[in-house]
Parts: sequence; structure tokens; C-alpha cells
Amino acid sequence: MTAVELSGKVALVTGASRGIGYGVAEALVARGDRVCITGRNEDALKEAVEKLGADRVVGVAGKAHDEAHQAVAVERVMEAFGRVDFLVNNAGTNPVFGPIADMDLNVARKVFETNVLSALGFAQRTWHAWQKDNGGAIVNIASVAGLSPSPFIAAYGVSKAALINLTAQLAHEFAPAVRVNAIAPAVVKTKFAAALYEGREEEAAAGYPLGRLGVPSDIGGAASFLTSEQSAWVTGQTLVVDGGVFLNAGVG
Repeated sequence: MTAVELSGKVALVTGASRGIGYGVAEALVARGDRVCITGRNEDALKEAVEKLGADRVVGVAGKAHDEAHQAVAVERVMEAFGRVDFLVNNAGTNPVFGPIADMDLNVARKVFETNVLSALGFAQRTWHAWQKDNGGAIVNIASVAGLSPSPFIAAYGVSKAALINLTAQLAHEFAPAVRVNAIAPAVVKTKFAAALYEGREEEAAAGYPLGRLGVPSDIGGAASFLTSEQSAWVTGQTLVVDGGVFLNAGVG
């Protein structure tokens, strides 16, 4: 099937073989988009493509912070679908828990390379490949940890604060062609966040006014909104999707 035979919009979602990224890709496919997903594990990525629908989804394996991988992913989506209307930067890492005062700087670099610089790299490439001349939208998956200090995930929170600021900067630079927004989830039930709730989910959820932790589809719905015409006059914003926990100034 060639690009001209396809209808609907096209999205690139990073870190989407499972968890929040998969939930986002699932929401976009459900509304009729074609999607290119990325992930580090090739087997997991292939499984996700099959579950989402190989007729509508392609996968590109690689590490998000790798510039060569970024280039290949954007080239692949353009070859497969001929356009890239939406970018959802979901790929992220949090290899260490605890305060930042004595953190190994090499670990901090890894966090920022994946959580911030990869988002910038993908945004630059999608901008030049399609969006600059054709418009579109970018959504960065941040965190409520980027809005308030955390004693448990300090480096992760600082990186997400940087991603939120990057969102505003890109929104300013890419306007009016491209809208750029962020989503700041609280704890979502994924393997990535398991350390924050595993074995104590009821206790963790007790601090949430809506009475539960998030699930990937909660974030998928928000990303679907921010890449739709329903949000056509929204840019540079961070949408908090947290079950109300930020009202209590706590995460997890």
C-alpha cells in the first residue's frame, strides 16, 4: 500500500511497545490514525505492532537518545505513510531513585539524554521532515514530578521540569504551524512505574481524590485530545492528568 492510498493523519509515538506509549498509540489507531511506534526491545515492539494492527502500524527499534535511531524512525514513517502530522515524545527513563545531591553525574546525563534531548531531537526531525510546511502537533509526556520537588525521583522530576520548559519553548518557536503541549501524569499502572505502587496499590491510591491510580488509556485519551482539532487553540500548555493527586501536593 502506498502513501497516497492511505487516509487520515499519521503519528510517531516513541517508547510505545508497552505502558503509556502503547496506550497513546492504541488511542490514535482507534480514531483512524496510522502510527509509527518505537521501542528498545525489538521483540516487544513486533508484538505491539501485531496487537495494534500491522496494516496501520509500523515499528522501529532503537534507543530514543540515539540520533541515528531518531533519523531512521522519521525516515521510516515518511517512507511508510508519506507524512508525520503528530509526534508524541513518550520515551523516558528513571534508572535511579532517591535525592539528587550525591547522584552520579553519568546517571544524570543518561536521564536527561533520554527524557529531554531525545524529545528535542525527534521534534527537530519531524519539524524539518513534514510539520514545518504542513503543520501538526507535538505532545511531550512529562510528569507531575516536574511540577514539584520529589524526594524519591529527584533526577526524573528535574528532567521532566526541563521537558515542560522545552514544551513552552518549542510552542513559541514552532507556532503557528505546529502546536506543542505536554501531559503531566501522576502514577500510571505500568511496569515503568511499578516501584511506586507495586505491593501497596491500595495505599498509593488512597491519596488520589478520584480513588485510583492511572492506566495507560487515561493518558491515551489526553494525547488524542491534544492532537485533535478539539484543541486547535491550545499550545504551550501542560495538561495535568493525575486523578487529582496534585491537589494534595503528593506523588505516589
